[in-house]
Parts: sequence; C-alpha cells; structure tokens
Amino acid sequence: MEGQEPVGGPESEGVQQPVLVQDAFTRWVYGRPFFGGLWLTLGGAWILLTMKASVKVVLHIGMQGVAGYLLPTLMVLLGLLILFSPEQRLFYSITGVLISMATWVTSNLGGFMVGLLLGVAGSVLTFGWLPDQGRRVSRRERHEQGGEAERPGTGTDPGQPGPATDTAQAGMVSGTAQAAQ
Repeated sequence: MEGQEPVGGPESEGVQQPVLVQDAFTRWVYGRPFFGGLWLTLGGAWILLTMKASVKVVLHIGMQGVAGYLLPTLMVLLGLLILFSPEQRLFYSITGVLISMATWVTSNLGGFMVGLLLGVAGSVLTFGWLPDQGRRVSRRERHEQGGEAERPGTGTDPGQPGPATDTAQAGMVSGTAQAAQ
C-alpha cells in the first residue's frame, strides 16, 4: 500500500496532549472563592451604575442619599477583599449579604433587583466555599470501591435481619463487640 503512512506517522505528532500542569492564574482562581467575590463585586458595580442622581443632588438629600452610594461601594470593596484576602471570607460574606439586602431600600430597589441578587448569590457562594478539599466521590464510586466483596445471605442488607445483624445488635446491647460466627 503505497502512499499511506503508518498510524504513528507525522499527522499524530501535531496533536496536542492535555496539559496536566495548571497555569498560575488557574491555581489562583481555584485557591479562593473567585466567583463569589466576582459576583458580589459585579452586584455592587451594577447598583452604582443604575443610580440616577448626581452627586450634587445626593448631598442635598442627606444621609439616605449617601447610603445609596455607600452600600454598593461597600459591596464592591467586600467583593475585592474576598478575591484578594480569602482568609476572612466568612466575615466578608455575612457582611456582604446584609449590605446587599439593605440596598433594596437605599439604591433603586437594589439596582432593579439585579445587583441585589448578584450580591446575595456571590455572598452565599463565598460562605459555602471550602478550601483544600479533594474531589467528591459519588455513591456509585464508593460502592464500587468498597462493596464488591458482599456475600449473599449474610444479612448485610439493612432492611433484612440476618445472622450478622442479630449478632451485632446483641453485642451492642451487652456493650461488647461480638464477632459473627
């Protein structure tokens, strides 16, 4: 067969293999509650952009008008603190959700609900983020790893009492562990 190259020819050399090493930005993103901080920052920025009044009018209105600008500014600040200082994420997220909810009253219904929802969702994502956790193992994978050696008829089914279950229950009542015989 002339004209055909082997399977491992020059075409397969140009194919890129998946890279296992992550770049620095990816490690930085996954090392902190990135999307929670980003959403909280975007929520505050959205509320600031939807404010209609100019600064001159706000100064004449008084404290209520100042709060309209202060709370979204604090949301942006808290979002940036979450991104760049994730050690205090619980405090920042609780404060962020309270401030986001307060913008309902002070800032055009929380930026017409968009900024408020972004701020609350970002704070909740931040509160729920846990660092340094491995990949979750599904129930099916746990069953495949540990449950392959089940023997039928030993009473391992929780709904079916059997000799192993009866012996274990008797051992628990007396306070000693007894082995099934």
